[in-house]
Amino acid sequence: MRTASSSGGRVAGAARYFSGQTVLGLLVAALSGGLFWLVWIYGMGLRDPRYLDGWVLAGGMGLQLCFHIAIKTARLSPKSASALRTFHIFTGYLLIAAFISHCDFSWPDSGLEWALWAAFVLVTLSGIFGTYLAWSQRAKGGTGERVGDDRMKARRAELAQAVQAIVAAASVEMTDQSASVLPAPPYHAWIKDLYTHHLKDFFHEDGNAITHLTGSRRPLKRLTEEIANLSPYVDKQAQEKLEAIKTLAVEKDRLELAAVHVALTKGWLLVHVPITYALIVLTVLHVLVVYAFSSGVW
Repeated sequence: MRTASSSGGRVAGAARYFSGQTVLGLLVAALSGGLFWLVWIYGMGLRDPRYLDGWVLAGGMGLQLCFHIAIKTARLSPKSASALRTFHIFTGYLLIAAFISHCDFSWPDSGLEWALWAAFVLVTLSGIFGTYLAWSQRAKGGTGERVGDDRMKARRAELAQAVQAIVAAASVEMTDQSASVLPAPPYHAWIKDLYTHHLKDFFHEDGNAITHLTGSRRPLKRLTEEIANLSPYVDKQAQEKLEAIKTLAVEKDRLELAAVHVALTKGWLLVHVPITYALIVLTVLHVLVVYAFSSGVW
């Protein structure tokens, strides 16, 4: 009953999350359309619309900078941090519309404009990738999201020792049965053979990183199929051991997936954050150059 209720809770939570994302997407689309319309009206008034969408773009990037500062310096509750991230993502999608409008659907002309264009595109693509990482982590239940690297390594070592203990216990039982008058079928020898040929490398190595990057579940599926294929041919006691081994294998796979996610998140931050600050600097230079040439100050 507890498993069914928790599963139902996850399904309801996923439904609420996706409905919220749908509403957010529709709101972004509506506001983006409103921005294009406002810029068009501004241009029809014989004014240069690039000043309007340019300042909208600059103001939005200022808000994004404030988000980075708040996350780094302020002591925010998890709920406040989550709300700020949602606002950060929402603003980022709106800035895409402002950027397209400011570029007037054309390529840059000068070297500074090309640098601005490249920096904004990189920030946008890395931001979308970061949003995907957060979504995939939420979709998979958030396993390992707040678990450190050291703890994950320690837990993987614990899982390997647990499997070894199960196989060792099976060998002891097989030795006790061999002392009886009628020898029993070598169920536990089959478990040891399964461990030697399929489980040992899986529990002692981190070999599934590439498959997790591509989203493939084949290694775990092959391993669980090997366990399932053996289960009908052993007694109930050995089946319980196989079920315990399967549970440990699933947890090991989830830990590897979490480790890959943590590595991707760290790598993503090394790209997204520095380019964001570089974009802010280029934006300030762009504003100074535009107003210098338009007003004749220099």
